[in-house]
Order: sequence, then structure tokens, then C-alpha cells
Amino acid sequence: MGLFGPEMLYRIPALLIAITFHEYAHGRIALAWGDNTAKREGRLTLNPISHLDPIGALMVILVGFGWARPVPVNPFNFYDQKKGMFWVSLAGIAANLIIAFVGILFFVSYMRFQPDPYLMGGPGIFVGIINWVIIINVYLAIFNLVPLPPLDGSKVLSSVLPRQYLEQYHAIEPYAPMILIFLLITGFLPMILRPIASAIISIFEMLAMFLTGLIF
Repeated sequence: MGLFGPEMLYRIPALLIAITFHEYAHGRIALAWGDNTAKREGRLTLNPISHLDPIGALMVILVGFGWARPVPVNPFNFYDQKKGMFWVSLAGIAANLIIAFVGILFFVSYMRFQPDPYLMGGPGIFVGIINWVIIINVYLAIFNLVPLPPLDGSKVLSSVLPRQYLEQYHAIEPYAPMILIFLLITGFLPMILRPIASAIISIFEMLAMFLTGLIF
């Protein structure tokens, strides 16, 4: 498949949706805990252009995956620094899982009315995008749970670790990006994430089927 094949047309908007809501959720929950940095800098928006990182955007075009410009957060403004950082860090992950579930709910509802998605020439670009919205959001959520800086999981762990272990944990921060790259290159991390993602999608599918059965 070429670089700009049909699948890329699905991936790019799906990834933009995922990273935009992820960063927006960080900023929105930070504001709820007393930090208005994201709002003050114009980052409390669902406009994906505000969250685009130039290199991350280029990677989206070249390889179909990339990253956003992190929303600025100042934990010193929080009413409670540790609790605020915990919930702000989880917010992006939660947003991705919610979007994935909504996508599955839509997909299951669609299949109830159109049991053969390949009628009339296929499911169409919208359903194709929804499929990638589900996949990318689930993977982005569980990837961010990995407790290595700069991922959200590291901030979640830092906010709950006892003080005596924090110094030791922060000592690995300079090496975290290299560790992360190593885990990705060797395939070890994808091997761990894949069954977790499949389990989450399966659970969401069962819940969506239950809910659509009640609704329809």
C-alpha cells in the first residue's frame, strides 16, 4: 500500500482526534484543579492545529503515527499538587478510552442496522475512520500508562509513590526515553500491549452489544 493509500486517509484523522482529545482533557482537568496555564496559552481547545507538533505531524504523514505538543501544566497551581497531578495525568488516558468506547458503540449500532458492511461498495470512509479511532485511542491509552517519563503513567506513579521511593524513581528519568525506544524496537512493549488492547476492545464490544440490545 502506498504512503498516501486509503488506510492513511483513515489513520490521519483518527490520530488527530486521539491526540486532540487527549491533550484537551489534560488542560480541562488541570483547570478544574486550579491551573489555568493551558487556557491562558490558548491550548484549552479542540482545534487540532493548536496541539500539533511539527515533527510529530511529519511522522503522521510518513509512518501514520505521531505525537502532539504537550499541553502546559503547572502543578504548583493545583489546590492539591499530588492529587491534581494524578487526575490530570489520568485525564488523557480516560479521554482516549471514552472515545474508543463511543467508536465501538457506533460500530456495533451500525452493524445492527447494516449486518453486511461490504454492501454498496464497502463501509465507506467514515466507518473506516471510526475503526482506526477505536484502535489508535485504545493503544494510545495503554501506551501512556507505561510508567516511563515522559508518558502519563510516570506522572501517575510519581503521584502515588511514597516519598522515600521518589528519588530512586526520578533517577531513571534521563534514561527513560532510551529504555522506551529499546522496548519498542525489540518488540517487547508491543508484545505486552497487544493482548491488553485486544482485551479492552473485547470488553468494550460486549458492553456496547449489551447497551445497544437495551436501546434497540
